[in-house]
Amino acid sequence: MSPWGTIFRREFTGYFATPLAAVFLVVFLFLAGIFTFSMGGLFERGQADLRSFFQFVPWLFLFLAPALSMRLWAEERRLGTIEILTTLPIPLSHAVVGKFLAAWLFSLVALALTLPLWLTVAWLGDPDQGAIVAGYIASAMVSGIFLGIGGCVSAATKNQVIAFVVTVVLCFLALLTGFPLVLDFFRGWLPQGAVDAIAGVSVMTHFTSLMRGVVEFRDVVYFASAIYGLLLATNLMIDWRKGA
Repeated sequence: MSPWGTIFRREFTGYFATPLAAVFLVVFLFLAGIFTFSMGGLFERGQADLRSFFQFVPWLFLFLAPALSMRLWAEERRLGTIEILTTLPIPLSHAVVGKFLAAWLFSLVALALTLPLWLTVAWLGDPDQGAIVAGYIASAMVSGIFLGIGGCVSAATKNQVIAFVVTVVLCFLALLTGFPLVLDFFRGWLPQGAVDAIAGVSVMTHFTSLMRGVVEFRDVVYFASAIYGLLLATNLMIDWRKGA
């Protein structure tokens, strides 16, 4: 098995060796149910779609993804095992990718457990299956970006609590920049091109586009480049903080 594959397998199985997996999955599904049925009004809307669920997914991952990512590197730094990991005969990038993919797959397991919602909607009506698939893809991409942010922050500190709080703030800002209230503030003193650029870096802008079932090349490039850039930043952060 390749070096990143070995690290991926160790990290992924490690989630299920502690109560973390059960707690994360139960909390995710519990909150997803509350948001979808109580706040989103899945049945009250009378429409066969999962918009009631997908519109709250970024806010679910806003807190749950940082909780998942805060231990990725902070725990290694606290225990001093990061020095051992970085001196092993494997590229540092393989360790970064392996840890990230393990956390991402775990978040995808949580998303997969919401598939009964899809089955329920399909049983009650005739939903647009393509839009639902696109919504799940968009949700997975948001999870990947938030975990990428969390991994980079976790690599910068030994304290998991600090990593969690800073990651929540950064993820919140990544969502907030796409809201009309924020964009209207910038429209008052910035040219339209700059406002469009601010909206373009918002996770919510691209998530909403995909959630509607519209798969555009710019959204694919955005999510792919954002995740790649965050993994690269994590690699550089670990290398910079090596020995600190």
